[in-house]
This record gives sequence, structure tokens and C-alpha cells, in this order.
Amino acid sequence: MHASPALLLDNGLSLYLVAFGGLLLVSVLLDDLAARVRVPGILMVLLLGLLIDNQVEVSNTRELTLLSLDHAQQITQAALVLVLFFGGLTTNWSEVRGVIKPAARLATIGVLITAALITAVGIGFDLARGGEALAQMVPRNLFIGAMVASTDASAVLALLRPLQGRLPQPLMDLIECESGFNDPMAVVLAGLALALVGGEGVGAGVLVTDLVRQFLLGILIGFLGGSLTVQLLGTRMGLNQASMLPVVSLALLMVLSGGTSLLGGSPLLAAYVAGLVLGNSDSLDQAVLEEAHSSYAKMAELLLFLCMGLVVAPQDVVYAAGMAFLLFLVMQLVRLVMVHLLLWRTSFSSAERIFVCWAGLRGAVPIALAINAWSSGVSWGVLMPPLALAVVLYGLFVQGFALVPLARRMQLTLPDPGADSSSTA
Repeated sequence: MHASPALLLDNGLSLYLVAFGGLLLVSVLLDDLAARVRVPGILMVLLLGLLIDNQVEVSNTRELTLLSLDHAQQITQAALVLVLFFGGLTTNWSEVRGVIKPAARLATIGVLITAALITAVGIGFDLARGGEALAQMVPRNLFIGAMVASTDASAVLALLRPLQGRLPQPLMDLIECESGFNDPMAVVLAGLALALVGGEGVGAGVLVTDLVRQFLLGILIGFLGGSLTVQLLGTRMGLNQASMLPVVSLALLMVLSGGTSLLGGSPLLAAYVAGLVLGNSDSLDQAVLEEAHSSYAKMAELLLFLCMGLVVAPQDVVYAAGMAFLLFLVMQLVRLVMVHLLLWRTSFSSAERIFVCWAGLRGAVPIALAINAWSSGVSWGVLMPPLALAVVLYGLFVQGFALVPLARRMQLTLPDPGADSSSTA
């Protein structure tokens, strides 16, 4: 007896479920393996995506694309909302109060300095080659500067697991706080660069107004939405339970980000601010909330890097390797200048400032912004994903593997309590 056709899945959908379910499962296993062998998990997931062929042969005459550019752009935008919300959720004001000022400077003025200097270097390089109008150079180089201006604390903290509890807490708070704050700033600057591309006949005042509106609406709606969510969950105790809290908070995050986008605000900034409000509320079960959204954020991060590896051809990454290496060197020099300038009169020592410079790994945000530029249709957008991917890979290989040895070499680590107790015994 045959099953009813209505109960059967379409072959294409079945293939998608098998392919992405299997790839996500392999990504989780690779991330767990990476933690054991002290290798960045996102590096292994990126390589997995690059090794998998995005074109699957269904029959002799038909090929199926696993992931289209439009779908990749939508997935990365949704993933970025989850990542930024979790970043705000885990930012504890009482713990980071001592580093809030230097972290805020690095995340705002530092992002502006980084984007401006990289833009200037890029324009200078383009002028030396010649043959292009300045109006075309500025948006592209500003986008590149904004794309690589944000840092990824999750990659840094994963690499520093062998030294957990042995590094100065203010130093770790600064790195984590900076990365949480600088993502929205980089997103807004990248949006400005893309607006400049389509800004023919549009005055600078209109672009600035649009930028300010996105920024202010994102903050306002994020704060109001987060506050209303806290009130709702605090007064309806049935919703503030371990089984309901993750579902309700995720549903409200979806409504909040979608509504902010419809109103013309920045959904990513709204998600981060809402996470800040929820993460610092005393009326919610923070342990349950963070545990649930850590799973969401981890899944989003794995999907983001997997999508990037699928839609970018490995040969394009190889072609972009030379330019990416020059950009990586410029990024390191700019970050060195920026960090020392903004942390000059603080309690952080010279060794700690150098470590903060080296801990500026790039991760999910540059990749999501690159895919966004590609899908926007701008002439240079197709160049951004391979460039971003190559820069992230350079950072993971060069900076990532040197973080722990650098901390020990600069004598930033505290003695290992386990080693002391075993030697005493």
C-alpha cells in the first residue's frame, strides 16, 4: 500500500533537509573537535563549506544549487540578529563597569578611526593605479574599512580556553565588551557606504539623516522592545519559566527585528540593545536565558560561516589572497595605532595594550556584511565575500594560533592553581 502523495516531501526539499542537516551536524562535530585540539572552530567550519560543492547533481540532466546568493543573504542577516542579541544579553553592566569607557571608545571612535584609515590607504592605492573616479573609490574603500572594523570575541575567548581564569579579568572584559559594542557601529558604516553607491542625485544631508534615523530608531525600538519584554515576562510568571522563556524571547526578538526594519531602523542595533536590556534585568532567569540563546547564537554562527564557505568558490579566495594579505597587514598596523592611542592614559599596561591589538580577530560580522554587499547588486559587491573570507582566514591562522603563546611570553598569565597544587603534593 502506497503512502498518500500529500504525506511525501518534495525531492528537492528532502535533499535540502538531508544536506543542511548533515552539514550542520558535521559543523557541530568539527567545532567540538576544534575545542579539543585548540583550533578555531569557525576555521574548520569555513573550510568545510569551501570543500563542499554548492552544485549537486540530481540527475544526468539536472543540477541543484544548495544555497543561492539571495538565500545566503537572508540567512546571514537572521544569523547576525541572533549573534548580536546574544552579545548584548551576555554584557553584564556591573562586571564591565570598570572598562566601559575604554571599551566604548574602542567600539565607537576606534571603529571610525579604523574605517577612516583603511579607507584612506585604499583610496591612495587606487589613485596610484589610476583610471577611476574618486566618487567610485570612496564608497568601496569605506565599505572595506567598515567591513573589517569589528572584532569577534567568541573566536578570541574560544582560543583562550587553555588560559581560562588565568588572565586579568579587566583585560578579558575589555576584549569582550569592545566586540559587543563595535558590531552595530560597523554595520551602520557599511550601510552608509552602500547608500553612497546609490546616492547619485542624493544630497549628503539625506544620507546623514538616513544614517541617524537608522541609528536612533534602532536604539529606541531596541530599548522599548526590551523593556516591554521584561515587563511582560516579569508580570506573566507563566511565561518566565525555563520551558517558555527561550521561546517567548526568541519570538519577541523576531517581531522586534522585523518591525524595526519595516520602520526604517537598524534591526541589528535594535537586537543588540534589546539584548542589553534583557541581560541586565533582575526579574528574569538569566541562566536559562543565556543558556538558550547561546545555543541559538552558536547555531547562527555555524550557519553563517557554513553559508559563506558554500557560496564562495575556493578559487576566488585564492585570487583574493594577495589583496587580503595587504589588507590584513594594514588592519594590524591601524589597530596597533588605534588601540595605543585610545588606551594611552588608562590602567592597561603596554603589554596588555599589545595583547588587545593582537586579540582583534575578525569573524561573523565581516562575512555577513560581505554577503550583503554582494546581494545588493553594486558593481564591486562580488569581490567582497572572497576578500572577507580570506581576511578572516589570515586572522585565524596568524593571530589565532599566537594568542596563547603571546600571553605567556608577555607574562600576562597568572600561575596555574592546578600545577601549583600538584607540585606541592
